[in-house]
Amino acid sequence: MSVFLAILSGGVVMYLLLYYTMFKGSRCRSNAVLKGKTAIVTGSNTGIGKSTAMDLAKRGARVILACRNKQKAEAAVYDIRRESGNSEVLYMQLDLGSLKSVRSFAETFLKTEPRLDLLINNAGLMGTGQTEDGFGLAFGVNHLGHFLLTYLLLERLKQSGQSRVVNVSALLHRLGTVDFATLSAHKDLVTGQSSWHGFMAYCHSKLCNVLFTRELANRLEGTSVTCYSLHPGVINTEFCRNMSLWLRLLLMPIFRLLFLDPEAGAQTTLHCALQEGIELFSGRYFSSCSLQGVSSKARDDGLAKKLWEVSERLCGLP
Repeated sequence: MSVFLAILSGGVVMYLLLYYTMFKGSRCRSNAVLKGKTAIVTGSNTGIGKSTAMDLAKRGARVILACRNKQKAEAAVYDIRRESGNSEVLYMQLDLGSLKSVRSFAETFLKTEPRLDLLINNAGLMGTGQTEDGFGLAFGVNHLGHFLLTYLLLERLKQSGQSRVVNVSALLHRLGTVDFATLSAHKDLVTGQSSWHGFMAYCHSKLCNVLFTRELANRLEGTSVTCYSLHPGVINTEFCRNMSLWLRLLLMPIFRLLFLDPEAGAQTTLHCALQEGIELFSGRYFSSCSLQGVSSKARDDGLAKKLWEVSERLCGLP
């Protein structure tokens, strides 16, 4: 019995060490007040997106929840308004898996909102399938939809003074690659529809997020707009809803045991959106509210430039 208790105690200690050193993460320390500022948060009806929107609303920002699911988004608007006491929290329909929807959202926003101070590209998923336009689901939603959205809103960001673009990536970008031949042939960065292909498609799309941020910073040099990518931590959210049932059942106990809750997971996003003094690090990658290194592929300026040019063509941009 004493041996069993010793092993159990050791396991508890190891869990606590792992949780508080690797998973717990840091907190955003900014005291910024956002009265008069406008923010868009994609995928903000649940998870870290909702927690991000809640924090921005509590700071006084006008917050646009850019989401696909109307029912869930309107419920999130109600929750955020009630808890924050801020009535300037709105829902606007956005399906990142439809380039037509992205264009419609941008057109409506530009007609109705005079400024944009924060664009937080938070939405993301892991799974197989295709978008409305025939692109791989992870590539289309996680990268291409956000690329087009940012492109269409850039001028409004520039007109609004010191504004920021925040792209939520992931540590798994280190496993990603960008194969333009595969993309050209399959409209995706993977060639199959298995769970493994879905996982790798997610990794590839997260590398695209980092590369997009890098090239965006180069193109924004000399303007008042800065941009950042980040790993939010390993979060217990609904982003795996597109996974197969068996894979979700396998991962759910691990998610609940070790991973961050959405509020903790939102902290690095908030740091990149609000922290003063990080403007010199535009285009860089953050984790646990601090600057972090990226994979060698994610530092490839030539790859980032080509991804931008290919993304422009895929979106039908001039």
